[in-house]
Amino acid sequence: MPNNVVELHDISRVYEMGEEPLYALKQLTLSIEDGDYVAIMGTSGSGKSTLMNLIGCLDRPTEGRYLLNHKDVFHLSDDELAAIRNTTIGFVFQQFNLLSSMTAIENVMLPLVYAGVDKEQRTIRAQFALQQVGLEQRMYHRPTQLSGGQQQRVSIARAIVNKPRILLADEPTGALDSHTAEEIMALFDDLVEQGITVILVTHDGEVANRASRIVRMRDGQITSDSRIRSKNEK
Repeated sequence: MPNNVVELHDISRVYEMGEEPLYALKQLTLSIEDGDYVAIMGTSGSGKSTLMNLIGCLDRPTEGRYLLNHKDVFHLSDDELAAIRNTTIGFVFQQFNLLSSMTAIENVMLPLVYAGVDKEQRTIRAQFALQQVGLEQRMYHRPTQLSGGQQQRVSIARAIVNKPRILLADEPTGALDSHTAEEIMALFDDLVEQGITVILVTHDGEVANRASRIVRMRDGQITSDSRIRSKNEK
């Protein structure tokens, strides 16, 4: 019996654009198992980013049902959703979204500050997260002193410092050269092996082929959902 960490049932997301409603998602149904590695692909406007925002509790569906860890999140308050984002879900973005005024370790500690973790534990956990991504020698450097690949490693460390169950990555290699992209994808492979559910949006076929499952979208709907290898199989 699969343990689904994400369950979307007949989800629609509608935006009011003048007289005609714009359907970013149309009655979409999708389940993702705990520990799975899923790539979501589609052209611009296909709905993949909207889907990612809904899974990450950054947006709410217009209609349908979303169960996260078997809990219906549709009617949760903004504060409750923020708490889920901070403890259950880690985010990795194409442009890193690091604060330039802070060192790497200070950026990584931010989710722990919001979670109310004391300073000593924040430091210990942030150091460990940076060690996991191979940046223990750079933790006191600011983003401007780091390469693009190193900045993305900081972003990943920040995403995993709260030990999330799900890691969402939106075009995580889009701003990187091919060699650095390969290094970053190897990190995602390691995180999947550790049991984290990884869901990434990408237009890059090579990146998608690192996943265990590829979901393709068009016009707000899923057009194919293919498992290309079993979970935990490289």
